[in-house]
Amino acid sequence: MPARDRPGQPAPSDPDAGVWQGRDVARRVVSPDGMTILVGRTAADNDVLSLKLAAPNDLWFHVAGGSGSHVVVRNPDGLVSLPRETKRLAASLAAGHSKARRGGRVAVHMARARDVSKRRGLAPGKVFLRRFDTVHANPVRAEDLEQEEQSEP
Repeated sequence: MPARDRPGQPAPSDPDAGVWQGRDVARRVVSPDGMTILVGRTAADNDVLSLKLAAPNDLWFHVAGGSGSHVVVRNPDGLVSLPRETKRLAASLAAGHSKARRGGRVAVHMARARDVSKRRGLAPGKVFLRRFDTVHANPVRAEDLEQEEQSEP
């Protein structure tokens, strides 16, 4: 009997699809380099994405000093640094899915998922970063990318 058919068993998770225990917690985008980028939907989904679905070597992005979606780039090959276009797109998605999306070029924090943690009592979506770098990006929304793909011949 499969795990999801047993009473009391959680539904299966699929980190590459942004699914946690059968619940869709992230939008999925594929970068020009073929890497999977996941964009959290809500504050509670951001917690699941960043703390449960993300593997230690995945890269995590979030707009600096504001609220917005957590963005995770899956890194199954353990790359030391992301390809330039993937890094640029992930940072742009973090900026685009934030309250700073209308502010032009936006500062975005980038960290390894292993450096993202949650302290007891923090509100949903709030995390603590042990180490991070800051990059700057122009905001882009996942919906805009989908429209571009549909309009191409």
